[in-house]
Amino acid sequence: MPLIRIEIIKEKSAEYKKTLLDCIHEGLLESIGIADWDRFQRIIEIDRADFETAPEKTDQFMIIEITMFQGRTKEQKKALIETVTRKLGESLGILPTDIFIVIHEPPNENWGMGGKQRE
Repeated sequence: MPLIRIEIIKEKSAEYKKTLLDCIHEGLLESIGIADWDRFQRIIEIDRADFETAPEKTDQFMIIEITMFQGRTKEQKKALIETVTRKLGESLGILPTDIFIVIHEPPNENWGMGGKQRE
């Protein structure tokens, strides 16, 4: 059950955002084998003036945070990062240097779903 948070600069079209979400979901399907229904993603749009980046970053710069259960191997996480980056490049023309991906893996006891703590 990965939770995806994507921070982007405002002014992207609905089509762009849908493609962005699809690319990330497809990357999760291919690299770590989540179920197709397991889609918990959100886009946070930020005004350019409020999104400080290095000068060489373009307006397509984004930060993708993936919070997921522990247990994936280093190789699976590498594949996830590479697959998502490749798909975003192919579908939206985003440069790899404009994609930052951070993976968070909180311990199971820090997850609560349906009012119950995950064991």
